[in-house]
Amino acid sequence: MKRHVVSFRSNLKLARQLWGEPSRIALRSLRELTVRYSLSVAAGDLQFLDGRWYVTHSGLLQLALRKGCRGISTRLQERLSDIGSSRWVFKATVFKGASSKGFVGYGDADPSNVSSMVHGAELRIAETRAVNRALRKAYGIGLCSVEELGAFSSLPKGSTSPPPSNGSHSSNGSGNGQPRLRDQLCLLIRQYNLDSNLVKAYAAHFCGTEALSGASRELVESFISHLSSAAKENRDALVCKLNSYLQPVEARS
Repeated sequence: MKRHVVSFRSNLKLARQLWGEPSRIALRSLRELTVRYSLSVAAGDLQFLDGRWYVTHSGLLQLALRKGCRGISTRLQERLSDIGSSRWVFKATVFKGASSKGFVGYGDADPSNVSSMVHGAELRIAETRAVNRALRKAYGIGLCSVEELGAFSSLPKGSTSPPPSNGSHSSNGSGNGQPRLRDQLCLLIRQYNLDSNLVKAYAAHFCGTEALSGASRELVESFISHLSSAAKENRDALVCKLNSYLQPVEARS
């Protein structure tokens, strides 16, 4: 199934709404990513962090589907992994066609290179990173994937993010080099194709506040961790949970 052609104008418009005015270099990169790979900001194929574009796992999978990828295999590298320290290494191979010998990528994850919010999911993150690297090799994408940073994790060393606008406990800002919580939540919503209004309603209920903006940073971080785990474990169950918030608040006990 082919989706509609992605236009640079639509990508640029949404990118400006989400992240502000990109630099000239970022604009040129976005144009190339749009024209050459048909990557879509609206579909969650791209993420803009610290002035750089990153492709997402879902974006790479959609690209592979459009290009007629014949298959992806993954294998745990047992001799390089250590269950005791939660260190996992995977090898992924992408087969572009029937006669393809395969493009290989390796991915590793352990508690030291993933966000504290996703500790316990190192095995799955390692496999995702391996698949991403193999896909990037297969289709000639030079930019890093956001999951290779440690899904919703810290930015590369030396990077900075805008400081909080409402004090150090704001739920929308971060002064320690990490993406804003709002950006982390938006990335989750786009990656798993969730309804943003239902997610906000669920978040407010989870945090025990009338609106998400009234929750403390610690509560919002806890919710993002919970949402990420729920989406990875069973997206369908999460969607059912979110749909319960379609009912009026008065109807829920």
